[in-house]
Amino acid sequence: MRTEDTGPDLRHHGDAEVRDDGATLVDLAVNVRAHTPPHWLREEIAASLSSLAAYPDGRAARAAVAARHGLPVERVLLTAGAAEAFVLLARALKVRRPVVVHPQFTEPEAALRDAGHTVDRVLLRAEDGFRLDPAAVPEDADLVVIGNPTNPTSVLHPAATIAHLARPGRTLVVDEAFMDAVPGEREALAGRTDVPGLVVLRSLTKTWGLAGLRIGYVLSAPRTVTALERAQPLWPVSTPALAAARACVSPRALAEAEQAAARITADRAHLVAGLTAQGMRVVEPPEAPFVLARVPDGAAVRHRLRDLGYAVRRGDTFPGLGADWLRIAVRDPATVDGFLGALRVALASAREAT
Repeated sequence: MRTEDTGPDLRHHGDAEVRDDGATLVDLAVNVRAHTPPHWLREEIAASLSSLAAYPDGRAARAAVAARHGLPVERVLLTAGAAEAFVLLARALKVRRPVVVHPQFTEPEAALRDAGHTVDRVLLRAEDGFRLDPAAVPEDADLVVIGNPTNPTSVLHPAATIAHLARPGRTLVVDEAFMDAVPGEREALAGRTDVPGLVVLRSLTKTWGLAGLRIGYVLSAPRTVTALERAQPLWPVSTPALAAARACVSPRALAEAEQAAARITADRAHLVAGLTAQGMRVVEPPEAPFVLARVPDGAAVRHRLRDLGYAVRRGDTFPGLGADWLRIAVRDPATVDGFLGALRVALASAREAT
């Protein structure tokens, strides 16, 4: 359906839950992996500071990312976080009918609207487990944006299903910001060159705790990469961010990310078991470092959790969701156990209030 108004606040993100009066809360609202960046990565970034007098040179980092995905450098564009890529796509590509598959990260639609586009939404349904039906996407859409695994639903769509959306004359944007938290990165499209119009976005801020540094990249056909690069300002990625990019695609980093993905899988199972034991409906099977749960009186429960010292991500700013949906980041078992105890109190308080 065509949407002329934005409805939910598309510019509300998880960090808003832990700013100002939320700064002291236990953070289950932001999806950056806890206890990062690791010491070795901080050292790599710190070592780059001696080069700050020179303008950034992204060639080595670009080559490292290309090698990590088995691609030529012409298919790689480094960006100031994946969020910058959404702005570049909205400004650089000439599209007539952009479609965003929701619920998902809202910045792609916000960027398209800011660039003057009218955006169509395809709303996946809770009754279907928020699974993608390619037939729901309008045939004449010439830009389609989808996340995988999807924020906030934690759904991992089959790569073949997403690839089925590709058409001649259509740009297919797949946000894989959380794919490195999936063991083996199964269902990834990064590195594929056989899907027409494919644009894959990756972020290095989530797994490595670099949200304040801003580093991500685009993988696509050289013509698309060139168009996006022309829309960038000069020297868009800083020298420390370039050092981080090289480090985060090294064999050492890839091995550590795979180990972290295994830990996340175990910790997520612990969280899901605790949520379902309290009668909450969790979108299953979750595959990302967060889960989406439906909670009766969700807004009241979320506010009570804040009183008890815990921040979770509200769901009502995502198109297709409402206040009864909460996104909860996966944390270590001790943190999760504390949260589950607070949740028990919050749920009881909400029941008493009604």
